Amino acid sequence: MKRSSTPRSSGGKASAPGPEGAGGPAFAVLARIEALWSSLGPVGQRIADFIVKHPREVVHMSVSEVAERTGSSEGSIVGLCKNLGATGFQQVKIALAQEIVRPVQFIHEDLDPQDTAGAVIRKIFQSNVQTLHDTQATLDAAAMERAVRLLREAERIEIYGIGSSATIAEDAHYRMLRIGLNANVVVDSHVQAISASLTGPKVAVLTISHTGSSHETVTATRLAKEAGASTVCITNFGKSPLQAFADVVLFTMARETHFRTEAMTSRLAQLAIIDVLIACLALADYDTAVRTLRQTFDVLSLKRY
Repeated sequence: MKRSSTPRSSGGKASAPGPEGAGGPAFAVLARIEALWSSLGPVGQRIADFIVKHPREVVHMSVSEVAERTGSSEGSIVGLCKNLGATGFQQVKIALAQEIVRPVQFIHEDLDPQDTAGAVIRKIFQSNVQTLHDTQATLDAAAMERAVRLLREAERIEIYGIGSSATIAEDAHYRMLRIGLNANVVVDSHVQAISASLTGPKVAVLTISHTGSSHETVTATRLAKEAGASTVCITNFGKSPLQAFADVVLFTMARETHFRTEAMTSRLAQLAIIDVLIACLALADYDTAVRTLRQTFDVLSLKRY
């Protein structure tokens, strides 16, 4: 695997993505507030509720004015902004202004037992499109670049996923093999623990977990981190135990309804992030990737009539 001369990223808990990637769209403030709502305290929820209900007003208000309107402190407002991934109130205002100019249609339609097939098609597809849109707005280009660097620097890549994330992990493994990366996939929790404990500084671990709270994948990622491996995680936006052991976090943004769990739409977002990750890895070592793709295509052609 081609190695990069760029220094290895520092360890520790991954930071939340900034409001804009390099040339990317502003992050979805309203979607992030919804994702974090349950984890906010009473004051945080009061501030968040005011922002959601009065986004046009907030754009033209100072932090002290919002504090007065919500009966809170300026520190509480700044704290909420940082939880959303911004450096402060000003960045949230800028992102809100861009959302107002380019309004996003937030789709909360749930499936109903009386829905026709046509209604189900419309709701499912609209929800999937919304998830991809929100994930694009949330995905940080700088974080993607760090993830690519860590994976390229590694001599071996271990990929972990459990449950619905296992199929995404296997797809990532297949795609990495196609471009010539030395990668393994582990979807058994016991083998994950063994694999993680046997990693080291020359290994990178890619963990895929929608909730970021699955005991098995959190444990495996922690063991890998303790062994000195670089850790990249794909998980849904919000607070989760997994992030404490990640060098880089790539966030999806999926919502839950009564009939559709977040994990259903999150798979599309996870696959989209894997697409971007593989494309960036291939472009970083273009000649090797193209050569390996041609070689593997020739091999796979033997499987076709």
